[in-house]
Amino acid sequence: MIPIHQSTLHLLIKLFLLVCLAKSEDYYKILGISRRATHKEIKKAYRAKSLQYHPDKNKEEGAAEKFSEISRAYEVLSDEEKKEIYDRHGEEGLKQHEQMGGQGDGFGGFDDIFSHFGFGGRHGGNRRGGEQRTPSVEMPIRLTLKQLYLGEIIEVEYVRQVLCVNWEECMKTSKECQGPGVKVRMQQLAPGFVQQVQQRDDRCVSRGKMWLKNCRSCPKGQTETEKIELTLDIPKGARAGEQITFEGVADEKPGMMAGDLHFSIIEIPSNEFTREGDNLYKTIEIPLVDALVGFQKTITHVDGKRFTINVPGVIECDHVMRVPGKGMPRRSGRGFGDLYLTFDVDFPDTLTDSQKNGINKILRGNGDGEL
Repeated sequence: MIPIHQSTLHLLIKLFLLVCLAKSEDYYKILGISRRATHKEIKKAYRAKSLQYHPDKNKEEGAAEKFSEISRAYEVLSDEEKKEIYDRHGEEGLKQHEQMGGQGDGFGGFDDIFSHFGFGGRHGGNRRGGEQRTPSVEMPIRLTLKQLYLGEIIEVEYVRQVLCVNWEECMKTSKECQGPGVKVRMQQLAPGFVQQVQQRDDRCVSRGKMWLKNCRSCPKGQTETEKIELTLDIPKGARAGEQITFEGVADEKPGMMAGDLHFSIIEIPSNEFTREGDNLYKTIEIPLVDALVGFQKTITHVDGKRFTINVPGVIECDHVMRVPGKGMPRRSGRGFGDLYLTFDVDFPDTLTDSQKNGINKILRGNGDGEL
């Protein structure tokens, strides 16, 4: 048997693992760019792909999964450190790096494999570092009851701050920067004694990165104004307080993921109907004669269509009548709620003597007040 040197076996194992990594997701193909693409080209490709497959715009099957893949690809390729690890070790190597809390070169897990062969290994933590996000934004959108009943597609324009196209050219390495706005320096208290002091410094945009003041590549600063068009799909039966969310559409900032944009529904009160959940309520005023002898009445619904109700007999004041299926569309998409009609009887202010005698005769059988 030919002896194999440890270093040779170590190399063979790494080659085998790299071949396995080659079969994983190709983030460059997902964005449709070459491996030599600049940061500007990566960002341009991401914006085009994300708008094409955004779940709020693209309702085709698989669009949400594709959008998630695009977001992940941009998250990796737009980050210098992650991109370098991905280019060297692939997707699995990057996952190992993230699981180690951002420490190591992405082969911490593979070193555990090498340790079984007597090569030793490194041990990293399993903590995954969370990436900071810019504040999410909540905006109200006022809708009529009719809009909520029928559902509606609304096009809106939103103005936000996006990163300067050449923002990476305005960054320099700084070991003191420990995250967005966080600077840590060592302060000597006495010979041989030092203290770590944390300070606020807006020039720190991410761990190890500081913004260059008055950078020519970004004369307007870190961000610039962008106007985007969004499509709000208001589902039938939507309720006040519900939110329509666009992920990652809030303001951008170096070293941070963009927060979410939430549109919160506010229902404009109706003069004709009151809503509770999927049910509608309406009060109808009727004359005394209708309450006594019955009536038919045509009602105009929320959507403008008309229907007729039939009340054949005597009804009491404040009588409530249920009309099945004439409420709001159910959010489940299965049928409608009910409409509840309350009848308010309008009594006459005065009666003439002849009217009194006539009513007496009809209801009592005679005019002397005796039954």
